[in-house]
Amino acid sequence: MSFRTQVITVFGGSGFIGRHLIRRLAKTGAVVRIATRNPSKAAFLKTAGAVGQIVPFATDTSKDESVARALQGADVAINLIGVLYERGRQTFQAAHVDTAGRVARLAAANGVGRLVQISALGADAKSPSSYARSKAAGEQAVLAALPTATILRPSIVFGPEDGFFNKFAAMAQIAPALPLIGGGKTRFQPVYVGDVADAIMAALDLDSAKGHAFELGGPRAYSFKELLELTLKEVHRSRCLVPVPWNVAETLGGILEKIPVLAPALTRDQVELLKRDNVVSPTAAGFADLGITALSSCEVIVPTYLARFIVGGRNPTVPGGAH
Repeated sequence: MSFRTQVITVFGGSGFIGRHLIRRLAKTGAVVRIATRNPSKAAFLKTAGAVGQIVPFATDTSKDESVARALQGADVAINLIGVLYERGRQTFQAAHVDTAGRVARLAAANGVGRLVQISALGADAKSPSSYARSKAAGEQAVLAALPTATILRPSIVFGPEDGFFNKFAAMAQIAPALPLIGGGKTRFQPVYVGDVADAIMAALDLDSAKGHAFELGGPRAYSFKELLELTLKEVHRSRCLVPVPWNVAETLGGILEKIPVLAPALTRDQVELLKRDNVVSPTAAGFADLGITALSSCEVIVPTYLARFIVGGRNPTVPGGAH
């Protein structure tokens, strides 16, 4: 795969998925613009490519003229922008619908040949969750403006900077128990961030991906309880897993989401999301349709970055010289 003579604009490229994707894009030889509100936060990615190849680009995604500048002369656009909770002007409507639609509309207007939109597994216009509804609305806005766009819907994405395993590992350091929302029976299919980045690269290379959606899940599904048990095992902590009824979780989410400054540990909308399994449909197109068959598992990857939560490290020195 080579994009050596092309320009690729990545919206949200300094985020979790972006930092893994940018390194892959750099290897193709393309010039990569990282469209971001704060270019200084993307400066660390410049070392992923040759001098001048990775360009942080100041962009206000709420304004047409700013998005148009980021797309001017671009051959490919990738939109990674998403938020997990609402706060102030950071709303699901603004991030998932308005921005997604704006990027697609202006990509079409500027003659951008390929667009990949990152959505989410569980995107559903009829969902009780505002997050899931907004993701579905964003997909519709993208395809209405640019029918050849490719939609990727990952499940929970895990990796060194993730907000799932790291969050619960940190909680296990200070909390005597971890909450099993709704009893912990909800099923998830966590997908490694590197595999998601590979899926984006494949979508850019396959003409058959144009105008289609792909659901991205890891090699196996887990219950929420199993994921917490895996986390505790890897950080060498023994904690009670306490079932939390849905109504209690909703009340707790309503309180936590109102705490200013800090990212909420739980919101009412996240409780709604937890009421539905987050696994790939057996009839949906997925990794295999993108030519990707070898997927990384939680059991292999998670231990490589949760070791920092282990007191003394994964292999602490034992008195007397043994290890």
